[in-house]
Amino acid sequence: MPSGPAIDPVRPDLEGLTTPVAWSDEEGAIVGCNAAFSRWLGVSARRLVGWPLAGLDGGDSHLADAMNRLDAAADAPLRLRRSRLRYADGDECFADVWLSRREDGGWLLEAHPVDEFPGEDPALLLPSALSASLKGLAHELRNPLAGLKGAAQLLARRLGADNGDSRELVAMVGSEVERLTALVDRLLTPAPPRPHAPLNIHAVLERVLRLAESDAGWAVRLVRDYDPSLPELSGDPDRLVQAVWNLVRNAIEAGAANVTLRTRAEHAVRIGDVVHPIALRLEIVDDGRGVPEELTERLFLPLVSGRAEGSGLGLALAQQVAREHRGSLAYRSRPGHTVFTLLLPLQIEEGEAHE
Repeated sequence: MPSGPAIDPVRPDLEGLTTPVAWSDEEGAIVGCNAAFSRWLGVSARRLVGWPLAGLDGGDSHLADAMNRLDAAADAPLRLRRSRLRYADGDECFADVWLSRREDGGWLLEAHPVDEFPGEDPALLLPSALSASLKGLAHELRNPLAGLKGAAQLLARRLGADNGDSRELVAMVGSEVERLTALVDRLLTPAPPRPHAPLNIHAVLERVLRLAESDAGWAVRLVRDYDPSLPELSGDPDRLVQAVWNLVRNAIEAGAANVTLRTRAEHAVRIGDVVHPIALRLEIVDDGRGVPEELTERLFLPLVSGRAEGSGLGLALAQQVAREHRGSLAYRSRPGHTVFTLLLPLQIEEGEAHE
């Protein structure tokens, strides 16, 4: 990181903006930014000081070229559409950039984040600002998760062999801490998805039900309606637990008194443009309030929630997990009866296909 210029005093006219803005000295080194810019990139304003403004260029040199073209006498700012920007850690984002000159000879950069792939399903996209915010949150979660893991391990050692139920609950705490830690790591350092492996979907559902029992206690009746003859599913158990738990938790938070997890095999199922010989139909049925009518068209979009305290990410993530498994997620709802249906292709053995 370059060093030299000190950070400018906070500019009240820019600090209150929700639009990311940064400014540099006449040498092109960043001397300040507003809080929105810092949140957008997921780094502190102090770490940005001294970094070349042109160093944010994502590799196509558009920003550096624009800075060279924009002389000090220019009145109108230059607009750079869909510029690729990149910070020192290699993360990239896209933005419409407005570049202008300051009275002291420096530059002012205003960024309007845009989606990287316009026209794609918005449920698959998180805006750059949200992505940066999630990274910041992930950093903050690491230490508490490490503390929880250590506390669970210490408690497990103190419990005697005759405390079977307590040991099981402690083991569940440890398992969930591991899952959350893996999720945090995925947010901080995106990596290719883990290879899918054969799994028993009912083992996944039992993990979810244990979470639901701990969360809701006796306030909700949890019903198992399983088809024991289902073949194994190829997938990622942790991701499926996350998706199904999001759906079950939504049902609980919608005031359901009864939640049913139902599994069935379905033949000749079309998912998208592909017809699969056999698929798992997993239904999460509840008798809660149902989906608010005003959300029916936007339910799977990020940041859409029917609760004031909701994050609006649970259903978007569940749909993403379904697509990671070549499946789909749909729903039907009315007050007192809501069904979320997860369809996932099942693999069948060669011999079974010809029977």
